[in-house]
Amino acid sequence: MNAFLGIGTNLGNREANIDEALTRIEESLGEILVASSVYESEPWGFESRDKFLNMVVYIRTDLTPTGLLGRILMIEAQMGRIREDEEYKSRTIDIDILIYEDEILNEPTLEIPHPRMHDRKFVLVPLCEIAPDIVHPVIKKTFSELLEECGDAGQVVKLK
Repeated sequence: MNAFLGIGTNLGNREANIDEALTRIEESLGEILVASSVYESEPWGFESRDKFLNMVVYIRTDLTPTGLLGRILMIEAQMGRIREDEEYKSRTIDIDILIYEDEILNEPTLEIPHPRMHDRKFVLVPLCEIAPDIVHPVIKKTFSELLEECGDAGQVVKLK
């Protein structure tokens, strides 16, 4: 199975956090088939002086969606992130399942596709870099169409 994952960090050594997350994804989740560039963006949904680094990877995995989520939570915990509540805040690492094949899941602990990805430029810009013509399984528009329509005014700057 294939999945798109969003990766973000705004605490500590952000570049090292991204590199460590990529290593752990390959070790625990599956092969990274394609990786976007790394982008810098303002925090979304909360105030912080610490900007985020974000990217998207496309992976091949043998894990089910819930198995994938379980391993992601393990990676995040190993990297120092504790998910205490639903409030947005600064974090050492954040890994989100954006798309898993054409699956549509709406469970208390997991929603696929990610329910807010179409509202976030920091997700759509790197996603469009690697997969502009993929169609969102619920909204039925390509990622490039969703980016054109996105109302997020945040700056997303390509770093590397």
